Amino acid sequence: MARRHRPDRRPAPRPTEKAPPPRERRPEPVTQALAQPRRDSGNWIYGRHAVRAALQNPARRLRRLIATAEIAAEAQAWLSEAKARPAADFKNETLDRARLDVLLPEGAVHQGLALQAEPLPPAFLEDVLAELSPTAAEADVVVVLDQVSDPHNVGAVLRSAAAFGARALIVPEHGTPPSTAALAKAASGALEQVPLVRVTNLARALDKLKEAGFWCVGLEESGDKLLGDLDLTGRVALVLGAEGEGLRRLTRERCDFLARLPTRDPLASLNVSNAAAIALYEVARRRPA
Repeated sequence: MARRHRPDRRPAPRPTEKAPPPRERRPEPVTQALAQPRRDSGNWIYGRHAVRAALQNPARRLRRLIATAEIAAEAQAWLSEAKARPAADFKNETLDRARLDVLLPEGAVHQGLALQAEPLPPAFLEDVLAELSPTAAEADVVVVLDQVSDPHNVGAVLRSAAAFGARALIVPEHGTPPSTAALAKAASGALEQVPLVRVTNLARALDKLKEAGFWCVGLEESGDKLLGDLDLTGRVALVLGAEGEGLRRLTRERCDFLARLPTRDPLASLNVSNAAAIALYEVARRRPA
């Protein structure tokens, strides 16, 4: 018997589909920021007072000094008198202002002078307390900041602390800005003079200050006493909080007194750096010159 022919039910092959031609990519526009040299994020200090103070600090190790032509001779004179230690690869350069602008943070008021240096070694509260003289207790004052996060405020408080002879500025390690160029510029050289002590636990640091004979005076707008009414002749720790937030609960509880400045409404609250300067003056004027 002859076999029946079965029709081939396999689908006919589809015509080969051609892949679409690749789309031509347009070159991305080069922005002005990308066209400029990359800014150096190293440890810069800028401004006349900050740079000169850093050059005079033996604890500093120098990497690079840059000055514009207008100030190069003066910078060279400061360098010849410097007590800081130049690194083996130290560079002393003269650049135009435009090239110096690119190296520093945008908007930096450098006054034609910038210094790249290694960070200062950390300062410890135990070392500050060990250096206190038991016969000069009336001259001992420290400032404590509770989570002040603005580097300009921290720098300004450092400057006031140096002006009024404070032994140290004590801050919590968490929530406080690093020692940036902006902080050093605001401090106007005081970063090299007043130890900036970073502690992991601020409440415990206040306990150590009290054990060392300090009266801890917290400044708050709602304080029950005026600062000028307190006896400020012994060892005093002035404790200030961030503007608006004030002192944290544990910090407030560690204070022996809560005092206020004699400000008036409608602007009873001051910037923390202004409040610190006034409080330091109030302490200083009670003491012998």
